[in-house]
Amino acid sequence: MRKSALINVMERAARKAARKLLHDFGEVEQLQVSRKGPADFVSRADVAAEETIREELSRARPDFGFIQEEGGRIEAGDGDSYWIVDPLDGTTNFLHGLPHFAISIGLMQKGDIQAGVILAPVTDELYYAERGKGAFMNDRRLRVSGRSRMSEALFATGIPYMGRPGHDTLLAELRALTDNISGIRRFGVASLDLAFVAAGRFDGFWERGLHQWDIAAGIVLVREAGGLVTDIKGGRKMMETGDIVAGNGSLHAPLLKSLKAATATR
Repeated sequence: MRKSALINVMERAARKAARKLLHDFGEVEQLQVSRKGPADFVSRADVAAEETIREELSRARPDFGFIQEEGGRIEAGDGDSYWIVDPLDGTTNFLHGLPHFAISIGLMQKGDIQAGVILAPVTDELYYAERGKGAFMNDRRLRVSGRSRMSEALFATGIPYMGRPGHDTLLAELRALTDNISGIRRFGVASLDLAFVAAGRFDGFWERGLHQWDIAAGIVLVREAGGLVTDIKGGRKMMETGDIVAGNGSLHAPLLKSLKAATATR
């Protein structure tokens, strides 16, 4: 499928930032054994990538605002259109030299997610979707998986860390699921978890307490690939609450039911 002008703008910004991230990623291994401390270096790489994306997108759409992980909110000149940007989703992976991280750019207009691009720089996999136009990975049409049995399902989730709340809830959810499914993965990059649901690699994904920039692009990807996305109550307040459940048409409901049952017993 020929990409729209909008997707081309988003891809160009992501790829320009990706070139810088890949260069910086090559320095991480050396920093790991130095006194300099890699965390500060990665923080600078994160900010630099976000600045690159903001400059590219602003040049193409000067009236659009921004909701950014590092740079905060910039109000939209048109009052309705916001880029939602995570310049480095998977910072901890990046910091440790793990080649699993992504750039995520979503576009929200009048409160609805209209388009999304997720780029995995190391694998050069570009996931993109536009409302009503389907989801793609490197020009290949994406569809969620066709699995319908929980016993065959592979799900992804996130684990709270560094003092974040929710450990007991997650443990209850894992107990409710692990005896009945094929497996659970925790890769540490929510945007790519959602992209993998869209691609049929995962059958579902859930996590609590995420930010808008973690999930905006992934929401439209999953929907345009034929999947379902809700909050953990089954509603549509993912962007407000940061709690999200995504899955294919057959397994979203049983996944949601299991999660609800797990928390109801606590």
